[in-house]
Amino acid sequence: MTTSAEDRTLILLRHADPEPGRAGQDDRERPLSEHGRNQAADVGRWLRDQGLGCDEVMCSPSLRTRETMQELAAAGCPEAEVQIEHRLYNADADDVLSVIRGSTNDASILLVVGHAPGLPAVASLLADGEGSEEAHERLSGGFPPAAAAVLRFSGHWDDLDFGAAALDDFRSP
Repeated sequence: MTTSAEDRTLILLRHADPEPGRAGQDDRERPLSEHGRNQAADVGRWLRDQGLGCDEVMCSPSLRTRETMQELAAAGCPEAEVQIEHRLYNADADDVLSVIRGSTNDASILLVVGHAPGLPAVASLLADGEGSEEAHERLSGGFPPAAAAVLRFSGHWDDLDFGAAALDDFRSP
């Protein structure tokens, strides 16, 4: 089987609940709240229980996304080395897709940890109604902090385009 025929799994994870911003604080430096730490640990256990270890992780440089990833790992979600991807901060759907396309084709499961509105938009555009009706229904209710969309497609990451994936699952806290 060639790499282009391999099934791929993409997990889009919005960071967990952060502390409110303080006057003069750089938004990128907002840490997770205690509730957010618990949310991230719950997602890590869920990913582990689903058998969704990660071959590659792309993470926004913000403190809350990096702390979300740390809590996932501490909860037992197997992970590859985390790559900080600056284009994920304040990213729109096209930016997120560009980051995904840059992933190595050796990775069968890619985890992207980022922010709204980019992640919710790219999840909807990639699946475009394809996949689990229940997952689409849950996704239509919003993409809150610590929500995760699990999408599947076949091919190279750099061939991924809007409408080319199926939404397999959507987990909201």
